[in-house]
Amino acid sequence: MADAPGVLSGKRIVLGVTGGIAAYKSIEVCRRLVDLGAHVIPVLTDAALNMVGPTTFTALASEPPKTSLWADSNPIPHTWMGQNCDAIVVAPATARIISDARTGRSADLLSATLVATEAPVIMCPAMHTEMWAHPAVTDNIATLVERGVVIVPPESGRLAGGDMGHGRLAAPATIVESVVDVLTGSGDTTSSLAGRSVVVTAGGTRESIDPVRFIGNNSSGKQGLALAKAARRRGASVTLISTIASHRDDPPAGVDVVPVVTAADMESAVAAAAPTADIVIMAAAVADFRPVDPADRKIKKDGGVPQIVLEPTTDILASLGANKPDGQVLVGFAAETNDLVENAAGKLERKNADFIVANDVSAPQVGFAHDTNAVTILRSDGSAVSVDLSSKDAIAGAVLDTVTPALKG
Repeated sequence: MADAPGVLSGKRIVLGVTGGIAAYKSIEVCRRLVDLGAHVIPVLTDAALNMVGPTTFTALASEPPKTSLWADSNPIPHTWMGQNCDAIVVAPATARIISDARTGRSADLLSATLVATEAPVIMCPAMHTEMWAHPAVTDNIATLVERGVVIVPPESGRLAGGDMGHGRLAAPATIVESVVDVLTGSGDTTSSLAGRSVVVTAGGTRESIDPVRFIGNNSSGKQGLALAKAARRRGASVTLISTIASHRDDPPAGVDVVPVVTAADMESAVAAAAPTADIVIMAAAVADFRPVDPADRKIKKDGGVPQIVLEPTTDILASLGANKPDGQVLVGFAAETNDLVENAAGKLERKNADFIVANDVSAPQVGFAHDTNAVTILRSDGSAVSVDLSSKDAIAGAVLDTVTPALKG
């Protein structure tokens, strides 16, 4: 678990804080990292000292904050920290430090430490929308990603001066989850979906028979959740359309959760979210049929066996395939109990999807309700990738590894 006490025990983390207005959030990042067992060494730039005070970090971090190349008893503090840390986290990362990191400019203790390390670097940009969209910043981010720097993308919301827009520092929980993923090997660190939008559906729909009964299935939503979290770790803006109450009540960090219940609910939510998405992953188990006329009161046994007339629900995947925007990657799921590849290949063609992720839910530890899965990922060109029994997190990574190269632009 990302929030398990001690999950970062023994890890030395340099926490770089720069002069963005979001510097106050770095205090919460520091506290959370320490709570997870990390040894946190804050490094504050001169500009950061205009936003937050060193006393706060002295109280919360593992050692007092460092603010200068020259104010330390160690004559080369940047080299020592760079060589002896497990990761450097920069939160917030302003346009200036992003530029310094790209060019290798060593102007202060933080930028010098970034040049002097081979440890993973996790940058959490925060700036006004116009700055985040500037071509120079975009190019700098792209170069850093190519070098292996992990980018925790900014979010949309209130910015300095009362403005609203994209560029708000990611939530501390999101930042810390990314650090845990990097240092424990539990998540992808390529930022391969930075700037992309991903829609994932999860769970099984419920179609009411009466106010207390429904037609449903055994889907737990675990695979959909794993896909949403994996896409978010890779830098995507993620919408999770889910029937699972826990996804609504305890949403994964940085993921926008849209709660739904019925197939009709999911159809509406997908119709709203999918047109602008780069990738749509239909992992939910959507009911094929629903009662035509659900009773408005509980059906009693003394009335005899009810005759329930069913009607088909809308085929959401087929509708998406028929109306797929140019450049969008559409991924369907096929839960089968026999003739896995043949049935999935037929579904792939009928639905006009780009990929179908097929699993045999009759196999041990595969599919519904399990924490593990085994899948065959079919491509529209007729090729396939098989993934043996693995955790659903690993399956999610394999799915994204397979479908991301299909993105254009």
